Amino acid sequence: MLIHELAARTGVSAKTIRYYESIGLLPAPRRLPNGYRDYDESDVGRLRLVAGSRRLGLSLDEIGELLSMRDQGVAPCRTLLDLLAAKADEISERIRELQRLEGELRRLYELGLTFPTDDVDGKHCVCHLVSQQRS
Repeated sequence: MLIHELAARTGVSAKTIRYYESIGLLPAPRRLPNGYRDYDESDVGRLRLVAGSRRLGLSLDEIGELLSMRDQGVAPCRTLLDLLAAKADEISERIRELQRLEGELRRLYELGLTFPTDDVDGKHCVCHLVSQQRS
């Protein structure tokens, strides 16, 4: 099948398919006499795994590790499960951080409402509060 057919079957753009080939996530396909790429069913399955893993937030390096295991005849299932658990933990931590940030923003907003809004120098207004924030 041609690249546009692979793209249609997997929902991955032709440009992204070529990129995945260039970094080794997809093997270089056979070439037709006219130079066009020629893919087969194994490419569809591999690309669907790559695309699904990307949608779940796995990095290209992590996906490469899974594919390398599979290429070596080792089932990557346990490794994938561990990556999924780690990704879920990472997202939970990000949610906690975002909730903390939301609370801080709301507190600053409420406090900022008690300050004047016409302080051009920014010494006695909400701008001063924001400038005092530390990372």
